[in-house]
Amino acid sequence: MGLARAGFAVVGVDIVPQPNYPFDFIEADALEFPMTGVDFVWASPPCQRYMQSGMVNKREAPDLVGAVRDRLESAGCRWVIENVPGAPLRRNLVLCGSMFGLGVRRHRIFEMHPWISILVPPCDHSKPITGVYGHPHGKGGAWRNGNKPMLPSTLSVWSRSMGIDWMTARELSQSIPPAYSEFIGKQVLSSAGIGNHPITLPEAMRSDDRPGVPADFETAGAGRK
Repeated sequence: MGLARAGFAVVGVDIVPQPNYPFDFIEADALEFPMTGVDFVWASPPCQRYMQSGMVNKREAPDLVGAVRDRLESAGCRWVIENVPGAPLRRNLVLCGSMFGLGVRRHRIFEMHPWISILVPPCDHSKPITGVYGHPHGKGGAWRNGNKPMLPSTLSVWSRSMGIDWMTARELSQSIPPAYSEFIGKQVLSSAGIGNHPITLPEAMRSDDRPGVPADFETAGAGRK
């Protein structure tokens, strides 16, 4: 959704069916999918192998970042790989939901080709959040946020906090806010000179109370303008 808002025509590719995917979708192995004519690829390899917390058997989880990177480097187009902190990615960019005024933190790291210099504000962890992982945990929230109360951990709160209203709880728990891909997609279009897409910072980034701020391949999401 974020790439579409940025200005791309989006086609999703995943080896697993995605019945709620809101754009054209092709069920296929993204590592073998032809990329001729594609301008930009957004890749989100499975993250379970690299998670720093959670009840996951990491040794049995797939380790696909290297294979995805090799595939993208051979494609000859612009690309981004997204994953959790702890993944073996070059940290060209780190985003947090608080940068966009969202009710989640959901830190994610991004490796980009070619690298684009992007200035972002610091995280703001002072506000209540919800934890979007596993399954909804009810009105009390998923965990204690220090001395601050958590927002309820329900499907409706998850949807509102992530900016996603078309996914199930399970799908939300494996997703990132569209604000991330919209923000990066606009940078890519602007830096590539594709279309007329001036960079517009989200409202949270333009706020006067943020001093110092300048002026999910699902396995593969491919965009062509």
